Amino acid sequence: MPIRKPPTTRQRRLGVELRRMREHVGLSLTEAAALHRVDKTAISNTESARFGVSPDRVRVWAANYSCPDPAYVDALASMAKERAGSHWWDEYRDSIASFMLDLAELEHHAVALRHVQITHLPGLLQHEDYARAVFGEAVPPLSSEALELQIDFRMRRRVLLDRVDPPVCSFLLHEAALRMLFGGPAVVKRQLEYLLEQSEREAVTLRVVPFSAGGFPSAGSSTMYACGPVRQLDTVQIDVPNGVTFLDSETHLTNYRAVLDRMEQRSLEPGPSRDFIRKVLHEL
Repeated sequence: MPIRKPPTTRQRRLGVELRRMREHVGLSLTEAAALHRVDKTAISNTESARFGVSPDRVRVWAANYSCPDPAYVDALASMAKERAGSHWWDEYRDSIASFMLDLAELEHHAVALRHVQITHLPGLLQHEDYARAVFGEAVPPLSSEALELQIDFRMRRRVLLDRVDPPVCSFLLHEAALRMLFGGPAVVKRQLEYLLEQSEREAVTLRVVPFSAGGFPSAGSSTMYACGPVRQLDTVQIDVPNGVTFLDSETHLTNYRAVLDRMEQRSLEPGPSRDFIRKVLHEL
């Protein structure tokens, strides 16, 4: 897996998983180097994503570590096959923040996505005018050129839903996100109409959490849970003031699955959720 400089979150994740595999069997770098018949710096550089690794080497190291999960090993070997510069987001590598590229890459490789949005509607479901209004609130303000670039990138992320095999997407939307008037009533009206259109996609499920549902975990932040081909490769993405953060420890994954499950329990079913969106739309 050739390494871009700096490595992407996904490339770092491959290294992290190889390190976890080694540590799971209690081997030091020196012991692993003797087992693989390589210099220990090669292992260190691979685990830190400074160097790439071939699919064959992934399989050899996994066998040496006696990894009992072939689906997990297959998924890691598949990650190692990926080549830089082969996806649409690579066109933006010198003009868009790296965390946005990592987000597009994460979405692309996920088999399922679970979103929680509290005050903004999901980027994957945003209409262009709504996205323009959201980016228009950026601090510091974006130049006209940077604004158009951000909007273009966000609109291109939506191609994910047009794939023959899109990830199964579940969106939990708080009522606050439906009622925030980014761009004014006319823009939000068109956005909610677009939201209803997208909810008819087979791979998209929308559920609304009304104000009447009361409190719930992580009410102050937006979250995306990206499901990998195996559970060990799941990733949590949360929004922070200066960008996004990616989490992948077993504890984080377990806790965020519980958070999403509890929020889903407080949400309306998909049908009533669409009716609720129509109600808000008619009130504008």
